[in-house]
Amino acid sequence: MTEATSVQLGLRTQLIRFVLTGGLSAIVDYGLLVLLMAVGLDYIPAKVLSFIAGTTTAYLINRRWTFVSDGSRRKFAAVMGLYAVTFVVQVGIFAGLYPWLVSVGLDTPILPAGLVTAMHWAQFLGFVVAQGTATAVNFIVQRAVIFKS
Repeated sequence: MTEATSVQLGLRTQLIRFVLTGGLSAIVDYGLLVLLMAVGLDYIPAKVLSFIAGTTTAYLINRRWTFVSDGSRRKFAAVMGLYAVTFVVQVGIFAGLYPWLVSVGLDTPILPAGLVTAMHWAQFLGFVVAQGTATAVNFIVQRAVIFKS
């Protein structure tokens, strides 16, 4: 990988692209989380695998589209370091929040029986809080440090 001459897009453009990419990545992450838990995988391994899939999606799109970078080795290593930190943050928040949400009675289906009954409020709320926190950290560090031109 080589260092490319990067084009710094405006904050608004980057933020819009980051949110769109994050939305797609969240669909990958949450969809896989629900699927893996529905087939019987425990919530922590399911979250680990879904995080990896969602994060890989986000990196590949954000590197080229949001931050217009060719992905030098230095930037790749920096993003992987950041993702390691956000992995601990996101999985840690989900691992702590999910069982608590279940304990307070939020392990109820989101949709009526017969539809996608594998989706529960505890999963959804735990995912949103964990994902939201990790997303904010990711955008700030990637824009201000990793892909700063």
